[in-house]
Formats: sequence, C-alpha cells, structure tokens
Amino acid sequence: MLLIPLGTANRHSSSRKHHSSACFGENCRYTAIAGSAASCQYGAMCRNIRVLNNFEPPATNDEIHAAALQYVRKVSGSTKPSAANEEAWNEAVEEIAHITAHLLDSLVTTAPKRNREVEAAKAKARAAKRYGEQAAS
Repeated sequence: MLLIPLGTANRHSSSRKHHSSACFGENCRYTAIAGSAASCQYGAMCRNIRVLNNFEPPATNDEIHAAALQYVRKVSGSTKPSAANEEAWNEAVEEIAHITAHLLDSLVTTAPKRNREVEAAKAKARAAKRYGEQAAS
C-alpha cells in the first residue's frame, strides 16, 4: 500500500517512501483505517487531542484517526478542506494516523494501564471544578 502516489508533484515528493519500510506489515493496525474518509462526527474543531497511550484496551483505529484529523484541523486552521486542498488534507490525515499507530505500538511504560471510564470521571470532576456543576453534567 502506498500512502502517497508515486509521482505526486509537491515539495516533499523526493523524500517520500513506501510506508512498509517502517511498517509491521500485516500486523500494522493502521491498515484497517487506510482510505477512510477524513470526516468527523463532531463537526467543529475540538479544543484538544486526547491522550491515546497506555489504555486497556488500547486506542482504537477510530480514536487514532480522530486524533490525526484533529491535528490536521488545528495545523491547517480549518475544520474542512477546500476542494483544492482536499487531496493534501486527506493524505495528511492518513499519514499522521499511520505514524501515530506505529508510535503507540512502539511506546513502552511501566505505569499501570489507564481505564477510559476512570479517566472520563476525572475529566468530568475537573470540568465541574473549573466551570461549575452544570458543565460536568
């Protein structure tokens, strides 16, 4: 699978390589999200990208793709690409999701695994403290 079509004419084309040189082949969990549309169910630009490392169960492909999409939104300054930039936008989302999956697979820690429900409860408590009880509900 090539993430970037050969012959793509842009300023980085000479340094582009086939992704398998850094990939784990069939075990590459990114392959399940390659080619997915760069759309988000939330519609608006999220304020932050959530921590994905050290959860049990591990971050899903959807979570990784959502984080990549939020990164591209933040860097580009828009929530949706123009027609002229759609190909570059989608390519960036896919490449960032791919490398994020590899990063998460490569990271090691001795810390105990995080639990999504516990982390969500902590976030809700922080929001309640910061914005009042109405914001946490």
